Amino acid sequence: MIYLNLLVVSLGLVVGSFLNALIYRIHSGESIAAGRSKCPHCQHSLTIKDLVPVLSFVWLRGHCRYCRQAIAWQYPVVEAVTALLFWLAFSVNLQLYPTNWELVAHCFRDFLVLSALVVVFVYDLKWMLIPDSVVLPVVVVTVIINLLLGQSLLQLLLSLAIGFGFFAIQYYFSGGTWIGGGDLRLGLLMGAVLAWPNLLVAIFLAYIVGATVSVGLLLTKKVNRKTEVPFGVFLAPATVVALLWGSQLLNWYLSLL
Repeated sequence: MIYLNLLVVSLGLVVGSFLNALIYRIHSGESIAAGRSKCPHCQHSLTIKDLVPVLSFVWLRGHCRYCRQAIAWQYPVVEAVTALLFWLAFSVNLQLYPTNWELVAHCFRDFLVLSALVVVFVYDLKWMLIPDSVVLPVVVVTVIINLLLGQSLLQLLLSLAIGFGFFAIQYYFSGGTWIGGGDLRLGLLMGAVLAWPNLLVAIFLAYIVGATVSVGLLLTKKVNRKTEVPFGVFLAPATVVALLWGSQLLNWYLSLL
C-alpha cells in the first residue's frame, strides 16, 4: 500500500508541475501542447533537471539556473498542494470503493476535478478570472464519468441546474456586480461533481469563509467596499472540502441541531 501512496503523490507532483505550465500558457495565450517550458524572465528553455517538482526549486534555491531571477513560490506550492490533494482523494476513495474499477474511476474523476480547482484558485487569485477552457471540458468529462458510475441522469441535471442557477440568479439581479460570469461556469462544475446536499455544503462554506475574510480585510483597511474580491478563491477550496468530507460535515452539523 505504501507504494500506491507514493505513486499517487508522485503523480500529484507531476500534474502540479503541468498545472503551473497550464496556468502560465493560458494567460500568455501560448499553445498548451507545443513548445518546451521556459523561464518567464529570460525565456531560456528549461531542461528536465530544472523541472523536477519541488526538488528543483529547493536545489536552485528559488532562482533560475540561467538568469538567477527569483522563481515564484507559486510553482512549488502548486506542486505540493496538488500532490497532497491527490493523496487525500485517494485515501478517501480507498475507504469508500472496494472494487478496483470503482476506485480507479472515482480517483480519476476526483484528480481531474481537483486539478481544475487548483487552476481556478490560482488563476482567479492572480487575474480575477476563471478560465472556461479548463472548467467547461472538466464539467463534460465529470458528467460522463458520473453517468458511467451509475449516477442518475435526473440527479445530475438537478445538481447542474442548482449549481448554475444559484449563481445565475445573483448575476442577473446584481447586473454582474456581485459575481462574475466565470462563477456561473464554476457552479456547473460544482454541480457536476457534488451531489445534493454536498453542493449546499460547498456553497455554505464558500460564503461563510468569503464573508469572514472580506470583513477582516475591510477592518484592516486592506480593501474598501468597492474592491472586487475573486470569489473563485473561496468556491474552489469549499468544493474540495465538500468533495472529500461533505457528508461528514453535514452529519456533524445536523447532530448539533
